[in-house]
Amino acid sequence: MLAIISAAIAPGLALLSYFYLRDQYDTEPIRSVLRAFILGLAITFPIMFVQYVLETEQIFSTIFFRSLISFGLLEEFFKWFILYFFIFHLIEFDDPYDGIVYGAAVSLGFATFENVLFLAVNGLESAFGRALLPVSSHALFGVIMGFYVGKAKFSLSTKRKRLLVLSLFIPVGLHGLYDFILMSSRHWVYYIIPFMLFLWWLGLWKVKKAHSLTELHHNKINIGG
Repeated sequence: MLAIISAAIAPGLALLSYFYLRDQYDTEPIRSVLRAFILGLAITFPIMFVQYVLETEQIFSTIFFRSLISFGLLEEFFKWFILYFFIFHLIEFDDPYDGIVYGAAVSLGFATFENVLFLAVNGLESAFGRALLPVSSHALFGVIMGFYVGKAKFSLSTKRKRLLVLSLFIPVGLHGLYDFILMSSRHWVYYIIPFMLFLWWLGLWKVKKAHSLTELHHNKINIGG
């Protein structure tokens, strides 16, 4: 059991460390990042319960709506809710890149606990594939969500609402497409590889843009000071 838990949590912690260590200015307090991670972990059971009900009652009969709503919207909304209502107003959230750190933390908290449950049932042989696909994709959805949340926090109020809307619906769309690919085709591997390459490119591009926004933000503070 220890081997399963270790294999399940290692990818999430590795990805979170990667995005955390790419913070070029004041790194976030470990306790704040851990809090975001635990909050992400805590929403796993409520999400899985709602998904079970939707599946049992066959609320959505088509793969498209199951992918988009049962997985994409449901999971990303809960993450967004945590990020906006529990993280957004923290004093420690003091530059745009911090949105990426906290977005990744919340998302990986969920993905890690989900991974523990999956490997406990299905065994270690699926650990590598889980690390490459579900855990990595959740991390990148969180990065993209966090980018827009971080940008929104330090933007004018006239732009904030639009950015917060994007912070939810872009990850929802990407997540829905991810699950649609996995569920709709017997040859899903031919489609998921280019999708994951695109997702990594998009996520790392958002990291680069967040660094630029953070540098600009700190320059303004220094000039103002």
